[in-house]
Amino acid sequence: MRGIRIGRVFGIPIQLNLTFLLVLPLFAWLIGSDVGQLVEVLNQFARTPIDAAPLTEGSMQWILGTAAALGLFVCVLLHEFGHSLVAMRFGYEIESITLWLLGGVASFAEMPEDWKQEFVIAIAGPLVSVAVGALSLLGFLALPVSQGPVKFVLGYLALTNVMLAAFNMLPGFPMDGGRVLRALLARTRPHARATQLAAEVGKAFAFLLGIVGLFTFQLLLVALAFFIYMGASSEAQQTVMKAAFEDVTVRDIMTERNRLDVVDVRTSVAELLDRMFRERHTGYPVMKNGHLVGMVTLNDARSVNEVERDAYLVGDVMSGELTTVLPDANAMDAITVMQENGVGRLPVVDESGELVGLISRSDLVTALNIIQSRGSLPTVRRGDQTEIVDPR
Repeated sequence: MRGIRIGRVFGIPIQLNLTFLLVLPLFAWLIGSDVGQLVEVLNQFARTPIDAAPLTEGSMQWILGTAAALGLFVCVLLHEFGHSLVAMRFGYEIESITLWLLGGVASFAEMPEDWKQEFVIAIAGPLVSVAVGALSLLGFLALPVSQGPVKFVLGYLALTNVMLAAFNMLPGFPMDGGRVLRALLARTRPHARATQLAAEVGKAFAFLLGIVGLFTFQLLLVALAFFIYMGASSEAQQTVMKAAFEDVTVRDIMTERNRLDVVDVRTSVAELLDRMFRERHTGYPVMKNGHLVGMVTLNDARSVNEVERDAYLVGDVMSGELTTVLPDANAMDAITVMQENGVGRLPVVDESGELVGLISRSDLVTALNIIQSRGSLPTVRRGDQTEIVDPR
């Protein structure tokens, strides 16, 4: 999740997503417009008589709303630090913590697969929220009634932190409770299977949450339900793919150089489009004197006006900034590189930079389907060696 970087804490970049800048004023307005009722709740909860009248006069309620909203998001940030610092103790890299529309997200470079580690990391955030709520409550109780504005903010944060911890522990994978559920399921099951089960529970929870949001006209709940559903589906898919490709390399899946369709740098764009039509390809490695110099796609060719396509060469429209992968890299590494760079195919080069093959998304999808159907890629015995047969 991208955002505006505002600093680093414990070496972790802190970001603000643009949606956070929209939702913060909304939260400040919602809290400020409800100060009177919130004071009644706090008085009933702690039996401490706070006078609501001074807190709702003039601009005070909006000042309190802003302070409480900012405090709430600081507490969300502390919640994410709970996850992140524990994960760092286990050796995991935290790419960033981002505040956005629905709270906070800690982005891990790699998710833990050890169930004990995941359990501790997942439970750390809610425990921090409970601790922050308890400290806020102590401050609320310790302050005299004359400090009504400060007592209000502390009381509000005490209640919301406990509610935040409780809500996060609901089994809505990939929320904290869903991750705790996956950790417990993974005690007796493979990690991929535990993820699938937790994701199914999470999607069912998201469906129910969305229904509640629709019938109560709470759009934030609907948005949260959508986030949970998509997050559960995405992480389950990623985990299943990672398990399937655990021992599969790019070399096992790629189209080898001697079977690869390439195009010369001096080919005209018109000829390129004719080849694409005949061969049903939408991208080619571009060669010059037998060496890889770029990649050209259908979109590159389309960028040239039809009347000029005989005059333009592939070398004029190709991309010379190559994103490549080594043949012995894991297949999941190729998927990650494709996702990060928004490309559908990668040239496979050896350590000297020579082209040895090409791997595409369709190659990966075909291999995944075969692995899921057979349990592994098909192999064949050749002499004293066992080789994996090309899935195509």
